[in-house]
Amino acid sequence: MKIDPALAFRLLEGARALGADLAEVFLKASRNMTAEVRGGEVDALQSSVEFGYSLRVIRDKRLGFSFSNNADDADSVIERSVEASRWTEQDDYLDLPEPDAHQPLKVFDPAIEALSEDEAVAKALAVEAAALKTDRRIRKVRKASISCSTGDVLIANSKGLRKEYSSSACAAQITVAAEEDGKSQMGWDFDGGRFLGDIDFEAVGRKAADRALCLLGARKIEASKAAVVLDDSVAVEFLGIFSSLLSSEFVQKGKSLLAGKKGERVVSPLISVVDDGLMERRLGSRPFDGEGVPAFRNNLIEEGVLRGYMYNIHTARKEGVRSTGNAARPGSSSLPSVGPSVLYIAAAGSVTSKKNLLAMPDRCLYVVDAMGIHTANPVSGEFSIGVSGLWVENGEIKYPVREAVISGNILEFFGRVRAVADEPGFYGNMGSPGLLIEPVDISA
Repeated sequence: MKIDPALAFRLLEGARALGADLAEVFLKASRNMTAEVRGGEVDALQSSVEFGYSLRVIRDKRLGFSFSNNADDADSVIERSVEASRWTEQDDYLDLPEPDAHQPLKVFDPAIEALSEDEAVAKALAVEAAALKTDRRIRKVRKASISCSTGDVLIANSKGLRKEYSSSACAAQITVAAEEDGKSQMGWDFDGGRFLGDIDFEAVGRKAADRALCLLGARKIEASKAAVVLDDSVAVEFLGIFSSLLSSEFVQKGKSLLAGKKGERVVSPLISVVDDGLMERRLGSRPFDGEGVPAFRNNLIEEGVLRGYMYNIHTARKEGVRSTGNAARPGSSSLPSVGPSVLYIAAAGSVTSKKNLLAMPDRCLYVVDAMGIHTANPVSGEFSIGVSGLWVENGEIKYPVREAVISGNILEFFGRVRAVADEPGFYGNMGSPGLLIEPVDISA
């Protein structure tokens, strides 16, 4: 379903006619498909076409907002948004962006648009088959799925901004169970991107199987202080915490321990944290954000030093800075918040292979799975999480480990990064290489 630009202009003109000082229209149309398989058969197959739009107005420094998924509701949406602005509190920081040129970006793949339901099912079956073929001990597949979408976004405002782009996305994921001697272990994997050809569907199945297999026979260990190597997938989960800590919304509400630390070293000088909406082909990449502000590369943490936060127009005006193009808007029914585009941990110095990373310390716990990272306190930075992985001595894997616990303060934890792997892994719109961190308190 294509977007009709005439609807945007009708909404803008109608809002101004009813007294809005500023007005913005956000329109989004998408086609979505999900295929889930189990046991070599289709378990679920869903396709949908969605359309929605919203009108945001500013009148006498007051915000009004309304949305609909029916183009025939345009007059009602105009009236509701302007009426809503009569009852909200005044806010001196409300504003809309000026028109500004953005960089063209490759985020649309016709192959995803052309993908049929049968082809999606075939790819999901390939993921499952690859997992099952890896080893006879892979006995169950809980879910193997493929999800694909294409969409169009148009943003226009009364300052003369009018921008639109088309995008595509595809992701594969699977969860499997390995069984041996009456015990089982779970494994999962995920891969996604803007282009169909960038995804190795069979590799997703094999990696999930390998994760489960490597943990078979896991045992508990005694409490110790040792090095920890985070698998890239686990490092990405920790990065999700940094996503909140680096949000100007959290900072301004006093909910981030990074508040007031600009210019200070907050993590190891061996790593940087970057948000880059212009990273082509990655999920989350886009030419402009949910308000029409051009995307660019934003070095949030450079060589361990905090350089800034992520902003949208509203939070940027509160501090007298520019928006960083981080207005997050998952759909037409939501107001812009603050969120990352493509957020990743980058090496700020030399890198090494994952094999060398494991061989550097005399002994280490290679963490391949973690539970409860989302429970970390963003204000204090304290965390305590359960982990599973492999115990390694002098670069040799000795045995798998279960029910271990690592705890501490997230800034102190990432301040102890001693080495960085050379191959980052991306999961959704976040990525990280493997990280060697020491010393770490490990409890049973």
